[in-house]
Amino acid sequence: MMLPIKIVATGLYAPGEPIGNEELKKLAGIEFNHEKIEEKIGIKQRHIAHFRNLNETTADFVTKSAEDALKNAGLSADDIGLFIVATDTPEYITPATAIVQQGRLQKGEKWSMSFDISASCASFTMAFDTSSRILANNPKIKYALITGVYNMPAFIRPGDKFSYPIFADGAASFILTKDDTGQSAYIGNQMLTDGTQFDFIGIYAGGSKMPVTKEVLEEEKNGLLSLKPMPGDRNVRLWPMVLEKLLAEYNTKAEEIDHYIFTQINRSVIIRVMEAINQPVEKAMMIMDRYGYTGSGCVPMAMHEGIKSGKIKRGDKVLFMASGAGLSVGSNLLVY
Repeated sequence: MMLPIKIVATGLYAPGEPIGNEELKKLAGIEFNHEKIEEKIGIKQRHIAHFRNLNETTADFVTKSAEDALKNAGLSADDIGLFIVATDTPEYITPATAIVQQGRLQKGEKWSMSFDISASCASFTMAFDTSSRILANNPKIKYALITGVYNMPAFIRPGDKFSYPIFADGAASFILTKDDTGQSAYIGNQMLTDGTQFDFIGIYAGGSKMPVTKEVLEEEKNGLLSLKPMPGDRNVRLWPMVLEKLLAEYNTKAEEIDHYIFTQINRSVIIRVMEAINQPVEKAMMIMDRYGYTGSGCVPMAMHEGIKSGKIKRGDKVLFMASGAGLSVGSNLLVY
């Protein structure tokens, strides 16, 4: 059943001036094939706070992207009744980043609900689904603020020539409300999980299994670790499969979708997926050339850029599709 949910406004924040591939080599003290990164992956530049000497982290990113969305919506922070932050790079293990965000924006005790959703880089698709269902069924909440954010460069180990060229900082926020016009709608979702892949890539230190100790630091088990190589064709196989099930459930054809917004980790993979579903690549929003890969932030950041540029218009049908470590895949189908 379609839910009468509308994206009122969006906002984006990426810290500091962008960093090109040649400058990144110097700042990170690494060497990598920038031609491959640019041509295959599609990344030409990115934003990384600590390389611009900015003392900013996840909570700063979500607050600033939220302020941008509130300004674009013409709303006050006090209008928000639900805060959700979607991320696997939180400010703290606890309290939730969304609670910190609420405190910074609403400045104290308010009748609002705040929590995080963590499903690796698929987190934002889960947050969009969750917030839409809460909004549609809770008359006390008029506006929801959901933010996808990534601060993975804070967890990259020195000298990691695989991670630094790809992962970047960034956040984007949506303000949602119930739509009375019938123009906008949340059609539905399709999710997929395979938790047997939990030990491929992740941040394993800092939780209850492996608290950060002197030994963990000395043995260099902290930070982002890639333990097993991930199948190169994983998203090429999974995204069309998830899409097929989603479209069948909601009686929609691939050609009826105006814009496809996938996880922005690999340009060549997105092109292959668009070919596999027989859709023109021009329908796929791609922003990794400007922002790098921003995990749970990349889908809402791409949506924001599409709206800002005028490419995505009211009434357009949009698909979100995101994959995350662990493994988690999430998708949303909506009418903007």
